[in-house]
Formats: sequence, C-alpha cells, structure tokens
Amino acid sequence: MHRHLITFIAFAVSLTCFKEINAQQEVNAQQPNVEIPAGLTKITTVEGISEYQLTNGLRLLLAPDNSLDSITVNVVYLVGSRDEGYGEAGMAHLLEHLLFKGTEQFSDIKNEFTKRGARWNGTTSYDRTNYFETFTASEDNLDWALRLEADRMVNSRVAKSDLDSEMTVVRNEFEAGENSSFSVLSDRMTSAAYSWHNYGRSIIGSRSDIENVPIERLQAFYRHYYQPDNVVLVIAGKFEEAEALKMVARHFGSLPRPTRQLQKTYTVEPTQDGERMVKLRRVGDTQIAATLYHLPSGAHPEYAAIDLLVTILREVPGGRLHKALVEPKHATTVLGFDRQLREAGYAFFSANLRPDMPLDTARDVLIDTVESLTDHPITAEELERARTRLLNEIEQLLADTRKLSITLTEFIAMGDWRLLFLHRDRIKQATLDEVQRAANSYFKPSNRTLGLFIPTSAPDRAEIPALPNIARMLEGYRGDPSVSTGEAFDPTPENIEARIIRTTLSGGMKLAMLPKKTRGSTVVASLLLHWGDEESTQNRSTACNIASSMLMRGTKHHTREALRDAFDKLKAQVKVDIEGVSIETVRANLPDTLRLVAEVLREPTFPEKEFEQLKLAMLSSIESKRSEPSAQASLVIERHLAPYPASHWHYTPTLEERIVRINALTLDEVKQCHSELFGASDSEFSIVGDFEPEEVAQLLQQLFSDWNNPHPYKRIPVLYQDITPINHDIETPDKANAVFQAGMNLKLRDNHPDYPALIIGNYLLGGSADSRLWRRIREQEGLSYNVASSLSASAFEEQGEFSIYAIYAPENRARIESAMKEELARIMKDGFTKEEVETAKAGYLQARRIARGQDKALAERLANYLTRKRTMQWDIEFETNIAALTPQSILAALRNHLDFNKLTIIKAGDFSKITTATASQ
Repeated sequence: MHRHLITFIAFAVSLTCFKEINAQQEVNAQQPNVEIPAGLTKITTVEGISEYQLTNGLRLLLAPDNSLDSITVNVVYLVGSRDEGYGEAGMAHLLEHLLFKGTEQFSDIKNEFTKRGARWNGTTSYDRTNYFETFTASEDNLDWALRLEADRMVNSRVAKSDLDSEMTVVRNEFEAGENSSFSVLSDRMTSAAYSWHNYGRSIIGSRSDIENVPIERLQAFYRHYYQPDNVVLVIAGKFEEAEALKMVARHFGSLPRPTRQLQKTYTVEPTQDGERMVKLRRVGDTQIAATLYHLPSGAHPEYAAIDLLVTILREVPGGRLHKALVEPKHATTVLGFDRQLREAGYAFFSANLRPDMPLDTARDVLIDTVESLTDHPITAEELERARTRLLNEIEQLLADTRKLSITLTEFIAMGDWRLLFLHRDRIKQATLDEVQRAANSYFKPSNRTLGLFIPTSAPDRAEIPALPNIARMLEGYRGDPSVSTGEAFDPTPENIEARIIRTTLSGGMKLAMLPKKTRGSTVVASLLLHWGDEESTQNRSTACNIASSMLMRGTKHHTREALRDAFDKLKAQVKVDIEGVSIETVRANLPDTLRLVAEVLREPTFPEKEFEQLKLAMLSSIESKRSEPSAQASLVIERHLAPYPASHWHYTPTLEERIVRINALTLDEVKQCHSELFGASDSEFSIVGDFEPEEVAQLLQQLFSDWNNPHPYKRIPVLYQDITPINHDIETPDKANAVFQAGMNLKLRDNHPDYPALIIGNYLLGGSADSRLWRRIREQEGLSYNVASSLSASAFEEQGEFSIYAIYAPENRARIESAMKEELARIMKDGFTKEEVETAKAGYLQARRIARGQDKALAERLANYLTRKRTMQWDIEFETNIAALTPQSILAALRNHLDFNKLTIIKAGDFSKITTATASQ
C-alpha cells in the first residue's frame, strides 16, 4: 500500500467559480432508462460518468464501460495527512494499513481479495485516502465488493494487536524511502518550504509518531472521518447501472448519516519572504540540485497555465531544462513536476549530476532557466507543443476507464471530480499571456526553496491566491457529450483463439491479429525482433544495448525532439528497445504510426551529441547504484547464478566493468551493431484493438518485407548451471533499509508436467498477498513491507529460476532469515491444506482472466506465443492442469524440483551497528 499518489497525469486545473448544481430534470433526460432506487438522488452526468448521492451524504460515481471484462471499485475518503494533528504524523497512512486487517464479517480482507483474483491496493496522500479493487465483472463480485467496503467503512477492528504488528511494516516502508537520496531531499525541501501547513510533512510521517501513536487516536480518527458523508464511491467497468444502484442503496444506504460535524483544516501558509535552502549530506553517488516554488490550489483559474508552463520546462528533449542542463553536459538528467492539491501546492525541478560535475554550475543554470522567463518569454511554438502533449495524455486517460476510475481520486480530493474535464477545456483555451503571467508571478527568488536562507533588503513576494468557489465554477457544466464505447469482449482463451487472424509475410514476419471495437478506438501492438547468434554478438552487448537506446534519438527525417512531437501528434505511445517495439495509438493514426516506427528502426542516424548524452546518463545511473542495497544484491546474485565468459551476450558485468565498457565504446561500434545485425527476417507482430487486418498486413509487408537480417539469427540458449550456493552479506553504509535476495537455478522447462503444480506452489509460498511468506513475515511478525517469491521456466531450454525477495530493517537480519528458513522447511514437510490450494487456484485463474482482458498484455502474449509456436490452446491446457491440482501433487512437485539447501542468499544493508553491538556484548 503506497504512501504516495497513484500514478496519474499531473494535471493542473484551471477553473472559474461555480455553485452547487440543481439540474436533476436535465440529467435524467440524458439517461431516462436507469431506474433510481429510493434514497438516491441523481446530481449530474458528464461525458458518460454519472453522479448520485445518498441521503446519508455518500456520493456515488458510475462509469460504465462494456468493453472491459472487469469492474473497479474505488472508495475515496476525503481525509489525508493534511488532517493529522501534532503527534499524528503518518496516522492517515497507518490507518490505511489497518483497514485491511478485517471486520467481524470479513475477518481476512486480503484473503477475500485473493479468493476472487482481485487486484487491490490502498493509497494515502495529502488530501485523501483511497481503497480500490479490480475484479472479474459479475453481479456477484460487485455485490461482494460493495458489501465489503460498506462494512469496513464503519466496522473495521482498528485493534491494538493489529497496530503492534503493522506498525513495524509501515516503519519498514518508511525506511525504504529513507534509502533514496532524492526522496529524502524532496521531503526536506517541502518541510523547509512550508512553515506551518501540513503539506510540509511527509505523508508517511515521522518515525517517532509511527512507532508511538496510541491506538485510541487511530480509533478516534477512524470514527470521525470514515463515515458516508466523507466518501465518494467510484464504480467503473462492465456492469448494469440499475443493478449497481440497487446494490449501493442496499449496502451503503442503511449506514446512518453521522451527527458529528467534520473537522475542517484552516491553516494557510504565509507568503514566503525569502530564499530557503536545504543541504542534505548522506552516502550516495549522484549529485542533485533542485528548486521548489509555491503555487495556488489545484482548482485555481491559473492552474492550466501553470501546468503548461511546467511541461514547457520539464520535457525531454525539447524542454528548456534539458537544453540548458543536459545538452551542455552540466547535468545527466532533469526532472520537473507540479503537485496539484486541494490547497496551495508547489512546483519542483531537479537535475542529476555525476560526482565529477560542478554542482554550483548546475544549481545556477537550473535557477536561471526557471526564473529568467521574464527576460526569455515563452514562445507560441513551446505552448502549442505542451498543449498537444497534455491533451493527448488526457484523451488517452479518458479512453482507459480503469485508469480513469483511479485518477478521478485526485480531482475528487481537490473538490470535485468534474475538475478533470474542465481542466482539459482550460488547457485548450489557455493563452500565451496567461502562461507568461504565471511564470512571472510564481517563479521568482523570494518564492524559491533551494536550501540556503539568504535575507534580502528588498523582498519580492509571491502572493498565493485564495481557494476559489469550485461549485460556482462548475455550475451547469456538462463537458463533451460525445463518448465512444467499445464492444463487450469475453477474454476466455477459446474466444480469443477463435478471433485471432494469423499469417506470415513474405519477408518472414509472423502476424497475430485480433480486431475488436474498443473505447476511444484504441489499438495496441507488439513487435518482437530476433537477430544475431552467440558468435556474432560476442563482446557486443554494450554496443548493441546502446544502439537500441539510440533508435529514438534521431532518424534521417526526424530529430529526437521532432520524433517525440510526431508521435504526440499521432496520439501514439511508442517504446523501442533491443527486443522490439510496443505501440499504443488510435485507429485513425495507426498507419502513420507504423510508418514512423519503421523509420525509427530502419533509418536511425545515431547523432554524436545524443550518443555522448546517453553515455553520461548511463554512467550516472551506474554510479548511483554503488551504495544501493537492492542494486548491489541483485548484481551479486545474478553474477553468481549465471556465470558466463566476459565476452558472452548473457554475461553480467560489474559496475566497474560497465563504466569501463561505456567509456571505451565508440559510435562506430554502435552503428555497426545496427547495420550488421538488426533486421525483421525473424520477427513477430501482434495487434489487438480497433483496426483493419488486411490494411495492417499490407502495410507491414511494405514497411518490413525487405528489411532482412544481415546475419542469420540463431537463439542464444540460456543454459542450466548447477551452482554451489553462498550466503553473503554486503555492507551499504548509511542506508536505513536492507534487502534480502535468495535464488537458485532449476532444470525445468515450462512444458514439464510438474510446471503447473510448481506455479501454484510458488503462489502459495510467496506469490500472493495471502501466501505463507507474506502472512508470516509481514502480517504476523511485521518484519517487512514487501516479501515475495517467484518461479519461472523457459519455453525453449531446461532452465528455470526460483527466487525470494524481502526488504527489512538491518537489525532484523537474523530474524528474517530465520523466518524464511522455518517457513520453507514447514512447507516441504507438511505442504498446503486443501482450502489453501482451492483458494489459490481460483485466485490465480481469475488473475489470468483479468490479464487477458487488458489489450496491451494480450498483445504481448500473442507475440510471445508466435515466438514459441503456441496458440491459446496452451492456455486452455495449462489452466485445465491448474484446476486439477491437489495438495499432494503440489507437494510432490516442490519436493522433486526445489532443494532449499541450494539457495544462494545475499543480504545488503548497513549492518555495521549490529556488528558493533555484537562485538561489545
């Protein structure tokens, strides 16, 4: 359960005042066929989303989408870290964890989710806390989810025993954040920037408050804020609206409206009256320079202009910060974002530097680039590029109901979900003068937090406007009435197989096409490229990997920036790497997107300037891993379990070797890798969504049939190696969080009769939130925020892997290793119960169905199946075998293939204090 925001498009809402809507007659006229149960009132409908309200104050949003085979229920409580008092820092997030501990009716909520194969989580932010789950669409599942959420809203245990175990889990999550220099620096800067407002406090809180908050405070906080009049319930996906309304009325309508008055926050951050500075001194390898500026509330009329302004500054490679810092080699990478919040938020910009780069120079260039916009005004071209990018992101969001249902959380927290749509409209209307005025108003020295406070005799202060009247802004607002919908699609293997069109082009490319109507006419595709062999790739892994990264950095007809702009205009999200391409776009733009992808693959120019920038960025990334526990542990275990000669394609180089290889690499070597190896003779292309199959096949024939592999392709096998295990500690000084990694090689292929049993065995061991390792190490002992195991096997060779991962406080090193070994031994001795197995099988099969219902995942699967010469019949047989498993067959498979005495164990962290304490004793 993450303490930060769910990933969402960082919109900046620009709005005008509005008042409460009373348009029931007009709304009902739009959708006259939905019967509204007693106790519910319809408020409004905007672009396919309808709002209702119960008499107890609960607000309901319905976003039906029959093109999905799943439903997402998202419960948004209008309470976050902003509402915490003294001594309560992190309490909202801690309570979020406790809400998964259960009620009298649902004693094990996580197990409930696992049984249904649901994807679930909870998140806490400044202004809200939300809980959501995505599950297979059915009336029974929806009724279950609503009944569960209504019950835990008012009947959760919030018990002292649960707090005692979960507090250490949250503390471990806190410690994980302390490992990141960037995370700590940003927390320190917001704390310096906000003298009084709670936005200056980290959402996860302080260690002392996490460890010591009394259960009585948590219970009082829960009883006060977790009530129907402080909740917005979002239901999105495939469901019958009339039935959903009945369920909501039945489960939530009976909850009484509380008599208490909600406590409102009233602290207003004073106008900043001078520059502030923070210097953070910790172990690390990458320097960072950053600035922070106060902004108006997220609902303020200026915010669309601010969003555009931040985009103009932050974008790569066309943004001003990239051009001012990365291109002249003052920094390796840049970052920029704005926090769009209910009350006055902030903008944040940063630059990463290698240790040998002057920090003072980067700091000065960063400040000058952001604060010199009065002397170097925004241009019309910059504004239009940013506008295109933001509007494309919004359009893509609105076409994805699942993501939309979660993103609405942030706008609900700002004051009203409709702010999302009005913000889009404001971006369309924003003028160059408005954007320039925003730059002049807020990006000034007296409003900056860099870390050093320097008094000034003539302060120039940025007055932050008051919170606008949101209800008046949105009075009568309806938004765009046109909302495209997709077809109802059944993601069973049988139905998918029946609709797939397969063919092979004359050049050798294999195609798998699944046309269907989608919301927003979206289409996704996956291209897999196979090239080279063991001999031709010798000593070329660095060159070929960089060649892959260079493909999107310039072609014969487009610069790197022009490529980004071209894909933006096509509403296309394209990722290119050494193994192929992933594409997301819309039907109308698919042909031009494919033509541009072909240009990227076939006509790269490998610009010298981009080559040098990429090398610097890669070196900086490598250096940042020197002191990171997770990176160090992963490197050691990979090198131990997969030893290959240094010249081999599968060799894992040390960090020092990577630095030497990158420094020695020439641009000619990169170009030669592309010209001598890349081609489409051995390739697979899959596509799912709204498209014309014949048109796509003909276009691919034109674009790729003559792009032949210069050198014959032959798969480089990954061979099973019987490795002697080691148990090794790695010291990473000054890191609050440690990492446990264990692994072993398996002589196993995924067509082995035991493979299904091993998959479910691993699922029960550590592959789910109801697994044995999760229950013991996280739930019972509270040692780790994240513990998991994984098992995989090749489709080509007898080679597989089993691994375990956990994070923990360094002082718990012995406890976590002991708990791991005890659970592994218990499983190999006694196996699993029949109830455990049946629950695991049902949850695993439901999760596979949900995955098949996502077009991107389905396209990737179809492409991989072309490589493996498989059809969806493989899924049918695999899932049939899963359904037939018994506790006895699973235990037998585990005993046949897993010898936990062969586990290589690597622990990385700051263990110096433990060693010192032991020595003194």
